[in-house]
Amino acid sequence: MVSEINSLAAADGTAAAHPWGRYVALGDSFTEGIGDPEANSPGGHRGWADRVSEELSRGHADFAYANLAVCGRLLQQISDQQLAPCLSLKPDLVSISAGGNDLIRPGGDPDLLAEKLDSAVQILSSAGATVILFSGPDTGSTVLGRIRGKVAIYNENLRTVAARHDAVVADMWSLRQLADPQMWNEDRLHFSPLGHHTIAAMVLDSLNVPHTLEPLSPKPLPPRTWREARAGDFVWAREYFVPWVIRRLRHRSSGDGITAKRPTPGPVFGSDRFGSDQGTALILPPE
Repeated sequence: MVSEINSLAAADGTAAAHPWGRYVALGDSFTEGIGDPEANSPGGHRGWADRVSEELSRGHADFAYANLAVCGRLLQQISDQQLAPCLSLKPDLVSISAGGNDLIRPGGDPDLLAEKLDSAVQILSSAGATVILFSGPDTGSTVLGRIRGKVAIYNENLRTVAARHDAVVADMWSLRQLADPQMWNEDRLHFSPLGHHTIAAMVLDSLNVPHTLEPLSPKPLPPRTWREARAGDFVWAREYFVPWVIRRLRHRSSGDGITAKRPTPGPVFGSDRFGSDQGTALILPPE
């Protein structure tokens, strides 16, 4: 499949040459775009999926995009709540990133999660869509370092699922740029605008789609003193970690009461931002 897609790539890269006309993104806060605020975007967040769709719509006036992701969702919830609406939109390209919230929780089983993911991917691929799966990032240098082993096991299972259904793997584990602290939001759980931008470029590269996203080389953060590091950890624990623990104890999710940010027709971006020849990506209703 990748070689077929690659044969369609434009030599000059002026427009995204690809075979897809309708893209639907499924998942949790990562796909919703948390950490990449944008007041003019539905839901107030942009994120890697919006950035990918912007590139996919270049030169494709009829390209359509929907984002059904909701923060805090577990893999089973994504399957139960997002698969059917996704299929009703008749997409030919679907991304699904799920399992991260499960693995963070005690008892999160990467083998059981892979079985659930396999069922979801089978349904999507049987409908004729190209499916993009995301491996988890290497959490070794983050506050989630304790689950690094589970993430690695899940990633290996995910590759097996991808091979079974001819899915494309967007490999975040191998994206070493994500080790840069500037790639992460201040909550240390979500990606920053730079992180979302970098991931979007990786996704497009995985699809062999030419794009205009240039790699950025931010200046490295200056080394912090021990006292500065501890002060930063205290602020993070107070503002982010303690509220997260309280939600878990109360069996609540950050996504409670929140709906998908792009479930109805609307533009991804206006033609005035990129020139009238770039077209406008729309979220189309079910046919």
